[in-house]
Amino acid sequence: MIPFRSWSRHFWAFLMTMLVLVLILIAGPGCSKKTPKYPEDHARFQRVVQAIKTLETAYVNKDASIFHDLLLPLEKLDLLEAEVKKDFATFSAIHLDLTIDRIGIDGDRISAFVSWQGDWQRTSQEPFTQARGHGVLLWSGNQVILLRGTEGDLPFGMTNRPSFSS
Repeated sequence: MIPFRSWSRHFWAFLMTMLVLVLILIAGPGCSKKTPKYPEDHARFQRVVQAIKTLETAYVNKDASIFHDLLLPLEKLDLLEAEVKKDFATFSAIHLDLTIDRIGIDGDRISAFVSWQGDWQRTSQEPFTQARGHGVLLWSGNQVILLRGTEGDLPFGMTNRPSFSS
């Protein structure tokens, strides 16, 4: 009778192991990559994120033409573009890290709340000057996302800041 009990315990342990494996195999495909519920909105969100990354890269690489291509033709953005060009002429090196905190989309209006930190260096002999802040990048568009304005403390126009003036 003892061998039967031993065999019975092993059988139940084997059966439970198989049951767990079957449940894992059934549940596994359910954990596959989930497709967005609203694919058009998701694609637009991705375009906004890409526009922000492009803006950051254009600023760091001091690429005025790419920066210009991201702006709507508005007077207030002409001032922003002029300040950015001053930064490009003033600083030999710019390092910037933009972090998206939140994006709000309301029709054609897009608000991207960002945190940033960066280093600016006038010449290779001078030390970097650091700064950080928070602001809002105001975008517009659906297929093509363009900057329509800014709010708050953003890194563009560092040449005009008291802590950066020489």
